[in-house]
Amino acid sequence: MANPGSVILPPDYDPRNDNGEFMNPIMQEYFRQKLIEWRTELLRESSQTIQNTLQGTELQKPDLTDRASEETDHALELRTRDRERKLISKINKALARIDEGEYGYCEETGEPINVARLDARPIATLSLEAQERHERMEKTHRDD
Repeated sequence: MANPGSVILPPDYDPRNDNGEFMNPIMQEYFRQKLIEWRTELLRESSQTIQNTLQGTELQKPDLTDRASEETDHALELRTRDRERKLISKINKALARIDEGEYGYCEETGEPINVARLDARPIATLSLEAQERHERMEKTHRDD
């Protein structure tokens, strides 16, 4: 495995068109950069929200309707931040899997995850087939 940043990524690189070895150093670097950029964007948005929305919000409005509306907006913003915090955790785990040489392989079957799936959902840990099985099992057990 290559060290982070030691591989130069061609500017027009598309992992779906890479006919080389699965999760070769260039492909790993592509996904590493994609994950880092995604995490950076989430952290930037979170910081902006805290500065602009949550710190500047006055929840003690004199009008009950205004206060309820502000509290609802505040709660929604907090839920969004919590989802993003969990997403950042998944991104960090995906980056760790790249470092460990496990990224791109299904946790259930050990088979490679389709590159198009990884490109669309870089935090995916299951192949499409394993994910579908997992969702069917969840649905079956949820109906009990």
